[in-house]
Amino acid sequence: MKGTFAAAAVAALTGAASASHAHRHAHELFAAKRFQTGEVCVPGCTTVWSTITGEPTLVPAKVPTTSAAPVEPTTAAAPVTTTEAPAPPPTSEVVVVPVPTPAPVTFPTPGTYTIPATTITLTDTTTVCGASSTQVPPGTHTVGGVTTVVETATTVVCPVASISTSGTVVTSVIVQTTYVCPAAGTYTIAPITTVVPSSTLLVYPVPTSYEPGTYTAPEQVVTVTETDYVTYCPFASSGLPTTTAAPAPVTTSPAYAPPAPAPVETTQAAPSIQAVSSAPAYAPPLVSVSVSTPKPSQAAPKPKPQPHAPSGGLSGSNDHYGITYTPYEASSGNCKAASEVDADIAKLKAAGFQVIRVYSTDCNTLENVGSAAKKYGIDLIIGVFVKGDGCSYDTPDIKSQVDAISSWAQWDMVKLFVVGNEAIMNNFCSPSQLASLVSTVKEKCSGYNGPYTISETLNIWQRSDVSSAICGVVDVTGANIHPFFNSATTPENAGDFVSGQLELLGKICPGNDVINLECGWPKQGSCNGAACPGDSEQATAIKSIRESCGSKTVFFSYDDDLWKQPGSFGCEQSWGAAAAFAISA
Repeated sequence: MKGTFAAAAVAALTGAASASHAHRHAHELFAAKRFQTGEVCVPGCTTVWSTITGEPTLVPAKVPTTSAAPVEPTTAAAPVTTTEAPAPPPTSEVVVVPVPTPAPVTFPTPGTYTIPATTITLTDTTTVCGASSTQVPPGTHTVGGVTTVVETATTVVCPVASISTSGTVVTSVIVQTTYVCPAAGTYTIAPITTVVPSSTLLVYPVPTSYEPGTYTAPEQVVTVTETDYVTYCPFASSGLPTTTAAPAPVTTSPAYAPPAPAPVETTQAAPSIQAVSSAPAYAPPLVSVSVSTPKPSQAAPKPKPQPHAPSGGLSGSNDHYGITYTPYEASSGNCKAASEVDADIAKLKAAGFQVIRVYSTDCNTLENVGSAAKKYGIDLIIGVFVKGDGCSYDTPDIKSQVDAISSWAQWDMVKLFVVGNEAIMNNFCSPSQLASLVSTVKEKCSGYNGPYTISETLNIWQRSDVSSAICGVVDVTGANIHPFFNSATTPENAGDFVSGQLELLGKICPGNDVINLECGWPKQGSCNGAACPGDSEQATAIKSIRESCGSKTVFFSYDDDLWKQPGSFGCEQSWGAAAAFAISA
């Protein structure tokens, strides 16, 4: 239940992702990637600001007082008049209604903790400040704001996120603005402009609305391995009666039935039922979250049952089925030219990879990667990337991706369609929202009749609210499994760990095929317990994974990402695994 930085006060437009406890590898940049933002026409406008949120304030009323005037001494007794002072009026207090933003929980020491369930009920639609982020190069950038499309001259009234500064404290608040759109068109209302001196992860506030309903954060059991660890507990909504009932997720394309598995010889592996792993992130050191008690491996006099990767139709005929690929230059993160992408895909084909996973449509991914993959005969796992600015087809970035994929429509090349990458874990979507998005994508891409999945970590899949919402709309249970983020896993045991996780994954949605959608080992950084990075360590870990479950694994990733922040354990820039497969990247 690792979360990200949704909170009422955003720390600032800063170049760090220290508020994030998610693990997002190469997936931060898909909204405005590499200098491809079009020009924005800003019309004349009239803006009226009024703050509508703030801290609770206790306002006491003043009580009138009287002072006695001097009295001349006299021998006669003065009449005595008793006057009762008026009672002070009652104090007034601004009542703040709690909202279901992900709640931070701090664990001071290692141990196993139970977080009790929390329920919040909203009777009115409530808008608060959330947060989003994007990776940007040096220069001036305009981010945030509210995008609206109008068909005629219109005055728009809407809440927007604004930043206020008091001394060294930067606070994000929601304000109500009136914006005059002088003609038909697309307008971005109240964007934020900032200048950054170097490539950085830019964090900015966005309005986040919660509809009336009952929101519940279920009870969670967390195993913590470090001090002062902070996690965020997301809420899932059940909804109050509204004027328009939310449609139940439905499958609009023919049900995908994985082909009967062929006999597969599996490699024997040591028993492993260990803590659920976390995957790499722009974040402080991550910890393992478990729903079962980790057990140290021990020598046994008799062989024990050994975990093995489940077999199924979505698998390769060799020990390295697929690899993730993003068409960015390793040093700068800029978009690669079509000729460079073609050369990369040719190398992957020569190395024996049978499928390439891409995350989004930015940098002409469908055109350049798709054309090269078709040329060299490699299948694709395509995706719609979900960020923090919305989790529906109405979100502009999601709509543009879905529409681009629908228009591209090279379905004969697509082995799997992934909607969202760790979107629930990062609190970008609730389980029901993501299930609804999967169903909408199926409607918009109705020409594709193959399997769908989402991509989350195993601990997210093990949540009952996730499996109950998602299993019915996907055909494959897909997870990102990174053994490096389990502190008890050495490079030599990486394959055993991944196989054990895949075996657990296969029990979540009975009847579904499973696949490991991200898996690798870093070459640089600091050790995470027994898991240490390095060139030889990466080679050893990947060899172990290939031998144990390589036919069910998409390896992460083709090349290094030197433009990223170092992230947890200082390892985020060095996951490029080309050398481990004898490829010269």
